[in-house]
Amino acid sequence: MFYTQPLAKLIDEFQKFPGVGPKSAQRMAFFVLNLPYNEVSSLARSIVECKEKVKPCSRCFYLSALNPCEICSNTRREVKSLCVVSDSKDVIALEKTREFKGFYHVLNGLISPLANIGPEDLKISELIARFNSADIEEVILAINPTIEGDTTVLYLNKLLKPLNVKVTRIAFGLPVGSDLELADDITLVRALEGRREV
Repeated sequence: MFYTQPLAKLIDEFQKFPGVGPKSAQRMAFFVLNLPYNEVSSLARSIVECKEKVKPCSRCFYLSALNPCEICSNTRREVKSLCVVSDSKDVIALEKTREFKGFYHVLNGLISPLANIGPEDLKISELIARFNSADIEEVILAINPTIEGDTTVLYLNKLLKPLNVKVTRIAFGLPVGSDLELADDITLVRALEGRREV
């Protein structure tokens, strides 16, 4: 299909977004073209400002425009519990529940030998260093139940156990509103393992 060069470039840029194919990129590009100039300018400024200002927190590595981030600087958080996640999107998901009141540590990925990502590529040494300056009693591993996630959990558990800290992992199981007959075997096994008293 023929596009004039600036439009083709914009479509190509949109296709770099995860899950955006050629048709979606084309729709997004034409949407931008139909916006008033001031809205396009505001969008462009927001992208540049976000890239310039949002950086990993020096303490927990959550992405924020503040350092330390909004969570690390909140004096009402519980210092005794630390939730370890693979990336900043997981922090946002957990914060939306308003259930966890402690602090976070973002690993910035998971151990994946196939992708050449080892423990040294993650924020694991920084996690261990946090035990020198904090009175942490429980570490909650909120890591997805994938091969990479399970590998990372096993590795972290081995490092954390000698530190005399309680290490837990969030339970995985059936989503609300689903049917048992439609669940796969692994989900059912995890649901049984994560059961708790009613």
